[in-house]
This record gives sequence, C-alpha cells and structure tokens, in this order.
Amino acid sequence: MSRINTNVPSLIAARILTANNNALNTSLERLSTGLRINRGKDDPAGLLASETLRSEPTAIRSAIDNARRADNIVNVAESGLGEISALLIELEGLVDQTANSAGVSDEEVAANQLQIDSILDTINRISTSTEFQGRKLLDGSLDYTTSSVNSSNISSIAVNGARIANGAFRQVVVEVTGSAQTAQLNYTGSATGAGTTTLQVTGNLGTELVTFASGTAAASIAAAINQSSALTGVSASVSGTGASTVVRFNSTEFGANAFVSVEAINGTFTLTGGDSATRDTGVNVSARINGVQAVTNGLNASISSSALSIELELASSFATQTTTTETFEITGGGADFSISPKLGLAAKASLGIQSLASSSLGKTSIGFLSSLASGGTNQLTSKNFSTAQRVIRESINDVTKLRGRLGAFQKNTLGSAINALQVAFENTSAAESAIRDADFAVETSKLTRSQILVAASQSVLQLSNAAPQTVLGLLE
Repeated sequence: MSRINTNVPSLIAARILTANNNALNTSLERLSTGLRINRGKDDPAGLLASETLRSEPTAIRSAIDNARRADNIVNVAESGLGEISALLIELEGLVDQTANSAGVSDEEVAANQLQIDSILDTINRISTSTEFQGRKLLDGSLDYTTSSVNSSNISSIAVNGARIANGAFRQVVVEVTGSAQTAQLNYTGSATGAGTTTLQVTGNLGTELVTFASGTAAASIAAAINQSSALTGVSASVSGTGASTVVRFNSTEFGANAFVSVEAINGTFTLTGGDSATRDTGVNVSARINGVQAVTNGLNASISSSALSIELELASSFATQTTTTETFEITGGGADFSISPKLGLAAKASLGIQSLASSSLGKTSIGFLSSLASGGTNQLTSKNFSTAQRVIRESINDVTKLRGRLGAFQKNTLGSAINALQVAFENTSAAESAIRDADFAVETSKLTRSQILVAASQSVLQLSNAAPQTVLGLLE
C-alpha cells in the first residue's frame, strides 16, 4: 500500500462491517419481537398475505363466540320446554283419571279441574317468562310473521326457518297437485237385505258392532254409523234414490293413515270401492311448496331446506282440489344467528320458535289446549274426554317436535359449525404464523454468524486502517 489519500481496503471493511451490523440488528429485532416481518421492507408480499390472514382469525373467533351464545340461548329455551312437557303429561293423567266418571265424585272432578287450570296458568307463565338477557323465547316473539294468508285454504302455518334479507320478504307458493282423500267404502241399495245384519265397523279411533233389522233403510244405516263416529272415526252419508241409493262409509280424517273397515259379521252386506272387499285407506294430499315436492301426511305438507323450512296444515276444501294455488309471504321475524366468519345472508342460521301458550298448543281441527280450562269447550264437566286427550297429545307432539328441532339445531348446526370453525381457526393461525413469525432456531444461528462476522469485520477494519502507516518507512 503506497497510496494514503484513499484507503480502499478500509472502505471495503467499513461497508462490510455496516452490513454485518445491520444483519446483527435484524436478528436481534426478530428474536426480541418473535416476528420475522416487523415492517414492510422485511417482506412486502409476506406482509400483505399475513395481514390478510390476521383478520380472518378475528372473524372466526367472533363466529365461534356467536355459535356458543346461540347454544346458550337454545339451552334456556330447552329448560322451559322440558318443564312444559312434564306438565302436559301430568295434564293427561288428570283427564284420564276423570274419564273414570263412575268412580270419581263431583268434588274430585272439581279438584281435578282446579289442577288443570293451575297447570294451564303455569304453562302460560313459562311461555312468557323464559327469556335470555330480556329477550323472551317461548311467547312467540321468535316466530316468523306472515301476510296475505287465506285461512280458508291454509289452516295453520309453522315456519321453522327462513332466510330473509333485511327489508325484504320471502314468498311462499303452495300448489296442490294431488287431491287428499278420506278412506271410502260404498254400499249400493236402499235398505239392508232380508234377515238381521250385523256390521263390524272399524276406523282409526276404534271398532263398533252395529246391528240392523231386515230391510233397514239406507238413511237409518247412515244415522246409526254416525252415532258411533266418535268411537270409530267412521262417518256415513246417503246419496241417490231408489235402486241408485248409495251409502258411503268415510273415515273422519284424510290421508294414508286413515282407514275404514266394514265387515258383515252376520247377514249379507256387499261393499265396493275399497282396497279390498271390506277395507279402504285414504290418500295424502300431494303438493309443491315453492316448486319443491312437499312431504305430506293427510292434510299436512312440509319442506325443509337451508333457505326455507315450513310446515302447513291445509284446509280440506283446498287440499281436495287439484291444480289449485295459494300464495302468501313471510315478512320477517324468527331468530337469526351469525355463525360464519363472512357476514351475509348465507352466514345466517335461522330458527323459528312458535308460541308455547296454551292457546297455541293443539290443532285447528281438534282444538287447542286452552279449551280444557274452566268454561272451555273441553273442560272436565263437558265429558269430552276423548277430544281433550287428543288435544293434549297433539300439544305433547308440538312440544316434542320443537325440542327435537332445537336439539338438532344445537347438534348439527351449532355444534358442527363450532367444530369446523375451530379447525379453520387453527389452520388460519398456522398459515399466518408460517409467514410472519420468526423461526428461533434459524434466527439464533444467524445471530451467532452475525456476531462473529461483526467481530471479524472490526478486526479487519482496524488492520486496514493501520496499513497506510507502513509508508512512513519510506521516509526514513
């Protein structure tokens, strides 16, 4: 080295020392923060990807919390439903006990009626007092609202779930494509034949033996059958005159579960029109709801999908016609739970909970639970015990179906959503960590390397700065 104005080796050593110090500082920063990316220049593309991924776990955590809150709400509703179910079972016991009229005094009947009134009051109180954070759950507040419903065509509506955009409505179109029918057997003749005729008449409710004298007129046959309709579930009517007279035996209910059986135990009584010589079954209504083939049972039709889950009871006058249509709207209501990280209509899990008040439990065709109260059409003194029992059992069925639906919502909708979201949270967090977090094993090895290189660079810089001093030897 014979030139001293520019010490090139010193400049090189200084540059390398600076680079090694920067690498050392980077390693120290990453080890102290635990992050590989602390600013945009560390990895611009990685920063963009990690920031996008950082927002997703937050949304997923919120969705998990929402699903767990929904599960808590359903648990509160379930507790009220369980108590109502127990009260309904006790209610049936009181009606069954009172039906033993020959063995029950008037005082006992009055006492049982007091218990029934108390049970009905309790059911009403539970339906209005079961709430979560001030929101009532069983009083119908979480039921869906409808408009333009023609009650002469649709007897009752139960909307179990519907996705409806804010400020919008969902139209429901019901099309009857096949007529509902009662079971029917026909007897052609203006009277019974010669000699005594004994018929065994059987329907959904039971069996009754009816005996007719020789030549009993068709009108008298129908009258005798109708007197036992409450026992058998079979009614009779007469049409035509003279040789064209026809006695029609019909089930009092519609659908494939309804049947009529008329068998001659004594005498001759020839029947036509049935599945066999002595028996016939009804036919369920065939219907489409919003273009989807409905599941039907008698006059009832239902569909279940993620967009709409609904159960309808059709009026017999509507269900027995074909190619008829009824349209109404679901305008709002229900309980909407957001259980997806991405908000929107598809993220909602919708649930409808109908009122559990005594005036809502039951069925239009047979009556409601409130009719068992004092002064009601089915109070104990009316002795309508069979009807009262059917009302109670229909109410039990209503509560049981709701409990099952809530249970399925908890297990299959909320439970599955929570499990899936937890896995998504783990995977998203892992992906974000792989991009952003520092690998301590790698960074500590880089730190050690940088420390050695900094020390070496400092020594080299010191040597390079001392090298020009050798020129002084030339001046001696």
